Amino acid sequence: MGIEDIDLGEDFDFEQMLNESFENAENNSVVDGVIVEINSERVLVDVGQKIEGQLNISEITIGGEVKYKVGDTIPVMLMGSRGERPSISHKKVLQKEKFDAFEKAHGEDFEDVTIEGKIVSVKQRGGFIIEDADGCEYFMPMAQSYLKTIGAIGKTVKAKVIKVNKPQNSIIVSRKKLIEESKAVKDNKVTEILENKEAVVGIIKKITSYGMFVDLGGIDGLVNYNEISYKGPVNPANYYNEGDEVSVVVLSYDKTKQHLSLSIKAALSNPWEEIKDELEVGDTITVTVSNFESYGAFVDLGNDIEGLLHISEISWNKNLKNPKELLTIGEEINVEVIELNIEQKRLRVSLKNLQEKPFTKFTNDHKVGDIISGKIATLTDFGAFVSIGDVDGLLHNEEASWEPNAKCKALFKKGDEVEVKIIKIDREKENISLSIKEIADSPAKKFQDAYKIGDIVKGTVKDAKDFGIFIKLENNLDGLIRNEDFGPLKADEVKNGDEIEAVVVNIDTKKNRVRLSVRRLEQQQEREVLKSVNDDSSMTLGDIIKDQMKS
Repeated sequence: MGIEDIDLGEDFDFEQMLNESFENAENNSVVDGVIVEINSERVLVDVGQKIEGQLNISEITIGGEVKYKVGDTIPVMLMGSRGERPSISHKKVLQKEKFDAFEKAHGEDFEDVTIEGKIVSVKQRGGFIIEDADGCEYFMPMAQSYLKTIGAIGKTVKAKVIKVNKPQNSIIVSRKKLIEESKAVKDNKVTEILENKEAVVGIIKKITSYGMFVDLGGIDGLVNYNEISYKGPVNPANYYNEGDEVSVVVLSYDKTKQHLSLSIKAALSNPWEEIKDELEVGDTITVTVSNFESYGAFVDLGNDIEGLLHISEISWNKNLKNPKELLTIGEEINVEVIELNIEQKRLRVSLKNLQEKPFTKFTNDHKVGDIISGKIATLTDFGAFVSIGDVDGLLHNEEASWEPNAKCKALFKKGDEVEVKIIKIDREKENISLSIKEIADSPAKKFQDAYKIGDIVKGTVKDAKDFGIFIKLENNLDGLIRNEDFGPLKADEVKNGDEIEAVVVNIDTKKNRVRLSVRRLEQQQEREVLKSVNDDSSMTLGDIIKDQMKS
């Protein structure tokens, strides 16, 4: 039935009727009412004598669903009148039930009760309404909250009961009192721990990337990841689980921030002091590969000490890019101690020092003159480094080709396979020199196959120097005529491009050099003329003498 359906009559005094109806009813009394109308915003409830009170629809809505229907009987609390209608509440009935249950459970001993619940509403300049898991509501005044109103709704808080108002069925709580009492307890306990200066046992409460929170009997402290192990900063999740017991030492306590700093490693004996007199540089030790980094691997000595095995100390192979290529986590290896600094807690070890040097092995297996295969590893302005087994040799630009001014950068690319000849081994500096051109025939060698000393050749003037002139011959080979070998010619009488005829006086196939001489050509031509003249004459010296005597 809606209020519009009630026929009040012309002389009906509704207010008088309402007052008479409730003249014997006390405020906050509970009666059964019948739901007569439900719409999207309100609920009309008949509380007797066809007098209706109004509820907000939210009072009978749970989880977005209306839990009652028209005709259902529900308990409501009468709280006086509001205009022409009685002021009623179904929710306050439920709250009273929760209040009565609280009072029954705690009676007068409520001051030590701590509640936990979510803030469901904020009363401006008043405080916060908190509802616990059982639906019981508590009021927390603003001054007792230590909270800001912005973002408060939905936040879970703990608070201490400070007052119970039975006439109003309200329970007043204080977060401030709980915090202050907890702080005082914490301060006292921390002071006790600090004065004791001994290790205490705690329970790991939470593990994070930067450390662990440890519960010391109601007091939480932080063990920074630097304070877990003498190995240095470690990931706590690799060593502990939440709920584990650990012994810790209190490092410091900030009373203002209530920040308690703890250390696990301080509760342990210092392994660095233990090895101080037991280990020295040069010792060989057995370790376990414990972790990888881009720059190398960490190895565990088994006593909470880790050493660094730098990637440069893993192998003699300079092309090693990642330690995972040769090592695995958990692998036991023998290493040599190459640095030990107890004060700085630094240990460096080497694996390659216990291995045969690649250079030594190479020189034991190879000698100057050997021809071997390799790969271009690095290209430089002056040549290329060629990987030949586990070592690199230098292929200088001058040894890369018989072509004048040839550069390795123009001839090769990284990774090219090449055949080289060992031309020098420097054991002191551990350098190996290589050559490609010594494998191939030089242009001078090809020239030697076609010409011999004393042959006459023709060439074009290529370049003039202070010491002589270079003549361009076949196969891109240069011949040198020194100044003293010009003969009748003069250096300033010839120019680039002039054709010159000369005699071969020397062929150096290893240095790819040919010496020429114009002077010798002239001498050679004179001898040939004289020889020709002598061969054609029928007269002899005796004939000449006879002719003279006759005259």
